[in-house]
Amino acid sequence: MTDSRPNLLSEPASRRGRPDRALATWWRRDARFDVPASLVVFLVAVPLSLGIAVASGAPVAAGLIAAAVGGIVAGLTGGSPLQVSGPAAGLTVIVAETINTFGFAVTCAITAAAGVLQIALGAGRVGRYALAISPTVVRAMLAGIGLSILLGQLNVALGGSSSPTAWENVQNLPAAFGDAQWQAAAAAALVIVTLLAWPRLPARVKVVPGPLVAVVGATVVAAVALPDATRVDLGGSILSQVGLPPMPDGSWLALIGAVVTMTLIASVESLLSAVAVDRLQDGPRSQLDRELVGQGLANSASGLIGGLPITGVIVRSATNVAAGARTRASAVLHGVWVLVFSLLLVGLVEQIPLAALAGLLVVMGIQLVKPADMAEARRDGELWIYVATAGCVLALNLVEGVMIGLAATLVVILWRIMRVRVEATRHGDAPDGREFWIVEVRGTLSFLSTPRLVQGLGSVPDGQVVEVDLLVDYLDTASEEQLEQWRKRYEAAGGQVVVERSGPSTTGDEAVIAKASPLTQRAWMPWSTWQTPDDDRQIGAARHLATGIREFHRRTADTIRPSLERMRESQHPDAFFLSCTDSRVVPNLLTSSGPGDLFTVRTMGNIAPVDGSSDASVSAPLLFAVDQLEVPSIVVCGHSGCGAMTASLSEAAPTGPIAQWLSHADPVVEAWRGGHPVGVAAAAAGDGDVDQLAQVNVAMTLDRLRAELGPERSAQVSFVGLFFRVADGTVWMLRGDHFVPLTDAEMVELAG
Repeated sequence: MTDSRPNLLSEPASRRGRPDRALATWWRRDARFDVPASLVVFLVAVPLSLGIAVASGAPVAAGLIAAAVGGIVAGLTGGSPLQVSGPAAGLTVIVAETINTFGFAVTCAITAAAGVLQIALGAGRVGRYALAISPTVVRAMLAGIGLSILLGQLNVALGGSSSPTAWENVQNLPAAFGDAQWQAAAAAALVIVTLLAWPRLPARVKVVPGPLVAVVGATVVAAVALPDATRVDLGGSILSQVGLPPMPDGSWLALIGAVVTMTLIASVESLLSAVAVDRLQDGPRSQLDRELVGQGLANSASGLIGGLPITGVIVRSATNVAAGARTRASAVLHGVWVLVFSLLLVGLVEQIPLAALAGLLVVMGIQLVKPADMAEARRDGELWIYVATAGCVLALNLVEGVMIGLAATLVVILWRIMRVRVEATRHGDAPDGREFWIVEVRGTLSFLSTPRLVQGLGSVPDGQVVEVDLLVDYLDTASEEQLEQWRKRYEAAGGQVVVERSGPSTTGDEAVIAKASPLTQRAWMPWSTWQTPDDDRQIGAARHLATGIREFHRRTADTIRPSLERMRESQHPDAFFLSCTDSRVVPNLLTSSGPGDLFTVRTMGNIAPVDGSSDASVSAPLLFAVDQLEVPSIVVCGHSGCGAMTASLSEAAPTGPIAQWLSHADPVVEAWRGGHPVGVAAAAAGDGDVDQLAQVNVAMTLDRLRAELGPERSAQVSFVGLFFRVADGTVWMLRGDHFVPLTDAEMVELAG
């Protein structure tokens, strides 16, 4: 269910009323959730921000400035209420490259400019389009960043220093191991072991964030036993490092490239994080364009006062949600706590061993390389894109690696478009003695796949009867013209061609693009609409049946075979569905359901035998469905023009087994004649006697099934009454004592 609580701190003042009243409401309702959550996020953010600053080659204070600004500015102005922003590991490599090229002061100016560009993109409502980037490329980018962080920080953990490129870090590792400073290595090892062991501890212990425990523990041990381990150097008060960045000089083209790169990477990471946060909670959804504006304001502010670039950070955001935050106030307060900590506890920060932060970043880098992401890429046939992107991020740089990944994705898309499936097979002989061939074309039929189409059509012998089935999701003009030219040539040579289109095509210059149904329309169409009628009904019926089964094997079986395979050993239907035996009532068609969805029982007039009857034709499957299959819903579906209801009202009553069966409807007839509320409502709606009786029958049959199950079983399932109007194909639902049409609004209400 969706959280209906208004997010007071994210609404405009005109909607939420007086600010003091909104604040009072927040304090009364949400403060008890937001304040503790903000403290938890603050405890996670401080060590991560320090570590990211160290890994980026920036002043350590820049990480704290970015954390405070990200929390306060992005928290107040962004479009994702529960997202927490700050310096992120995903930008570490690009920030390090920028600092190495331009220096930290110019990097701050680039950060501010990137923020301005983000604001422009958000105002232009392009935020949502950043999500079009392939998830495989994004995950591979993060993996490459993680490996870069890991290689660089291993050197720092051993007492050395990080180099600008991954290759240089790899080359330096043997020397770092040979000249390792054991005190630095001990501090890093203590942090790594703590972080790896923390998830395995009891839940009551894990309430305290693992990164905080690891860094504090390493700091305490270092104060007692590791006096020579290099400490963090803030360079004095954080206020002394706040100042406007200088105007950059040098190559403006290179500077513009750096701004664009930082904008794109920061924006994509923030938007993906916002989407991920939405999946973690049931409250208000993120407004992606507004989030982009908020991130831009935060980056501009951070760059102007000497902070690192800012993005939405999934680690802190997930912690925020898990800690019970209710509104954006939690993110804002976390920024306030970081600011207070930075101003008042500088001396404490400078007691932290630098290697301890390196150990923290080593674990963070490892966590960015996720085997699950590689497994998913492998399932999708995109593992090579993942490996190429991550490898190029390592070997070249972040921008070139991502560009190569995007190029590889486009290659895959083109390859899939070109890989249309064309199969030509012989299916016996036509009535005139010629061979009957079927050419099935599946996929996207564009000019790129025309050569494959021509090859497939060319494999059919001349002069035969050919059926071309276009089971495609798109057919462009070039392919359509090629097919038409082939048809004319083939028929001119004595052949016969029938073209069936189950997907869209082009009309003139205007392309009509839509997805084709996964099943051919024949799957639900009456035989009379697509099979040739036969003068001899008996022979025709047998032929219709055989042709229908052949159609199922050719077009439908492959589509549903994976579902059937999963249900090979058991079934778990969602509903017991009692309907009439009338041939016009097709339960799966009415409910758009498939194999395994409905446990269907059909009787004449959807009648259930009266209480005490020896006829168990309905009660037996009902009890099996409820007791053995544990169906959660019982459905009874009647319909207009029902023959059984007509016979029940007829003076010329049938005899024999039919009369015996219809006798179970006698109480329904009596109730209708006595003014049953459902019948009265149906009469008021203009329904005739037969349809009034059919609707009363649905209501009373539901009552019979409730009685059959008894109070205890009935409490475990829902009961639904449906009425199908054959003339217009609409389905109505029983609500109280009358049937109502299932409009879109009604469906939304039912879903809620």
